[in-house]
Amino acid sequence: METENLILKIRLLILAWFHLRSQSGPPSLLRQFSYKDIKKATDGFKRVISNSSSQGAFYKAKFYNGSVATVKESKLYDEDDDDDAFFTEVQLLRRLHHRHIVSLIGFSTGSKRFLVYENMEKGSLKDHLSDPLKTPLNWRTRLQIVIGIAAALEYLHFFCDPPIYHVSLSSSTIMLDENLIAKISDVSLLHTAAENRIKQPVSCHFSRECTEQRCKKVIFQLGLLILELITGQSSDEGGVDLVQWVQNLHFPRSIHKMIDPDLGNNYDTRELNGLLNVARLCIRSAEMPTIYTSHILWYLQKKIGITRKWL
Repeated sequence: METENLILKIRLLILAWFHLRSQSGPPSLLRQFSYKDIKKATDGFKRVISNSSSQGAFYKAKFYNGSVATVKESKLYDEDDDDDAFFTEVQLLRRLHHRHIVSLIGFSTGSKRFLVYENMEKGSLKDHLSDPLKTPLNWRTRLQIVIGIAAALEYLHFFCDPPIYHVSLSSSTIMLDENLIAKISDVSLLHTAAENRIKQPVSCHFSRECTEQRCKKVIFQLGLLILELITGQSSDEGGVDLVQWVQNLHFPRSIHKMIDPDLGNNYDTRELNGLLNVARLCIRSAEMPTIYTSHILWYLQKKIGITRKWL
């Protein structure tokens, strides 16, 4: 156990060094769009990509200069709120730089507020798991999605100041680019009005209990996401209760019945079992001592044999 803890600490130090190197250079500039620009680019808000986000719908936008982007309506604030809190959110979001987190490229203020992100050509992960017209995701792509999202969560929890735990993680909020690289699209650095009615940046001085609960919630969501990638099903749609299934002592007997039919027999059994073990660990995180996202990546590496080149 001491050896594993030492390896984990060394790994975090190496990752921190890589993170600092990647942050060198001037920050990217953000463009401010008008409401008219956004409305026209989204064809009157008809080009809906996803409407399941707790914080607003996602749209595909095609601007007059030919550029394409993903637009999200921000519903963190009341219409009569001033723009100060929103500008703070924008400035904090622009500092996020990770391969598996969508990049902010612009914003729009007014009676409605929008965040403009890089184009995510392939839409949401949910579409690829539920739409029969979409090309099914193969096993290797699904593994890469899990590993990439876990790496992004580690970045948000350990390498951002303040640490970011306000993440909505589901197949609806995971977007895919033209190369099927998965990216988290629903990250918030401010407390929502529904939580505490204040509009201040998330403090890095969380109590230990608060931090642990936030971390466990995100890890639980990651467990559900893994199960959805394996089964192609979602508990939210009235289907099989995936949490109850994976916690059942006899669940190994029914694994072959639960595998997404789109996969057929084209998966590695050892990797599948390892991924299911990680999913169970994530689901049980609420009942166990705190497990951090770095531990999840460690378990993925140990049970599936991933390497940094996957990220």
